[in-house]
Formats: sequence, structure tokens, C-alpha cells
Amino acid sequence: MEVMEVFFVFLILRIFLITFITGFMTHELFRCHFNSSELQDIHYSYSYIYNKVEFIQFDSRVGSFVGLNSFGEKLAARWNNGTGWLNVSKTYREEICQPNADISYSPLPVSVAPSVTLSTVVPPTGGPSSMLTCSVYGFFPKQIRVTWMRNGQKVTSDVTSTTELPDGAWLYQIHSSLEFKPRSGEKISCMVEHLSLEEPLTIDWSKNLHDSVKIKIAFGVLGLILGLVLSLTGFIYYKKKAGGQNQFKPV
Repeated sequence: MEVMEVFFVFLILRIFLITFITGFMTHELFRCHFNSSELQDIHYSYSYIYNKVEFIQFDSRVGSFVGLNSFGEKLAARWNNGTGWLNVSKTYREEICQPNADISYSPLPVSVAPSVTLSTVVPPTGGPSSMLTCSVYGFFPKQIRVTWMRNGQKVTSDVTSTTELPDGAWLYQIHSSLEFKPRSGEKISCMVEHLSLEEPLTIDWSKNLHDSVKIKIAFGVLGLILGLVLSLTGFIYYKKKAGGQNQFKPV
């Protein structure tokens, strides 16, 4: 994995904004660049910008000011010949950058495996369709692939997915939804592929589907039995009442 370069920007440390009637603006940008808290992995840079154009720069790896245009070259020559500003700039790497490295930098993990959950929701449009959402949390690095499978075949239609979203502590999350019509015995799966996984992680929804079907069938059978009992009770009551009326015949 590439070593990530972290920027600790000292915009608040020293920034001068001078806005003229013409709308031109100048500002100074101080930055610490580091990929570890060790001094040898840190360098300091300074930029002077006028009207969004950087014209002079100092980099601790170079050790002097460098002009980026004709005006910047003249200014760099003057600043490099003087000892004050140049010597102060050379101290910022040790005096400012290194003390803040431990605070601002934390080593990134090589990879973190995701956790996956499946959930069902009723789509906003209503109707016979259902919405199955595959939520993937806490993975690193950012690159990941989420694929829907139906009975072993890849599903490409009726699928909506978010982009990778920050999940805190350098981790990410992503959510993918599939709109479908539930069918008994159908196997739907969410397959996740990521650098942290030796093989794709597949979560099946078939068990949940079967359970929901069983619950619906159970309620249906219960309602049918209750209806039959009530019908039979009513029929017996009716027969008894009719039989009692037939016993009283006129003499």
C-alpha cells in the first residue's frame, strides 16, 4: 500500500490577507508534510501566493527560497542573501512540524475487514416489491466491490448503491439496495470483495426469506382455521335453533 502523506496545514499560525480595491489578494501558506513521526520523514514548506498564483516557495529539503516566476526569483535572491527569514524558515521543521507529528499522525492499518448486514424495508413506492439493503461497515482501504446474486447469477438491474462514505478512524462504509419481488425458495446473496478478504464474503438471505414465508403461511393457516371454527360454530348454533323451533308444532 502506498504510504499516505499527511498534511498538517499551519493556516492559522500565520496568514495575512490583504484585499485591495482591485480585488487582488495575497496570503502565506505554511505546511508540514510527513508520513511518520520521525524527523527524517518530515519536511516543511512555505508558499507566498498573490492573486491565486504562487510565486515563491521554501522547502526544507532544498534549504532555500525558490522563485516560481520573474518576480519570485528576484524576491528569492533577496531573501536567500539575508540571514533572518531564511534561518527562521530552516528551524520550523524541528520546532513546529516534529512536535505536532505525534498529535496529527497515526499509522494507518494495511487493511481492515468489513462487517456486512442485510436488512429489508418496504420501498417508498409501496406495491408487491421489497427492498433488501446490504450494509458494509468499517473497512479499509476505500476500494470495495458489492455484488448482488440471485440463485448464483449476478444481478445488475433494480440495484442502487451509495459511494464509499467515511466511517470514522480512516474507515469507510457503503450501502447497496436491491428491489425485488419475494419468491419462495429463491436464494438472494450479497457478495463483498475487498483487499482484506482472502475470498469474497457472501451473505445469503434465503433463510430470512424462508422464515418470512413460513410466518406468512402460519398466519394464513391460523386465519383459515379460525374462520372454519367460527363457521362451524355458527352452523351448529343455527341447526340447534332450527331444531328447537321444529319441536313446537301446533295441536
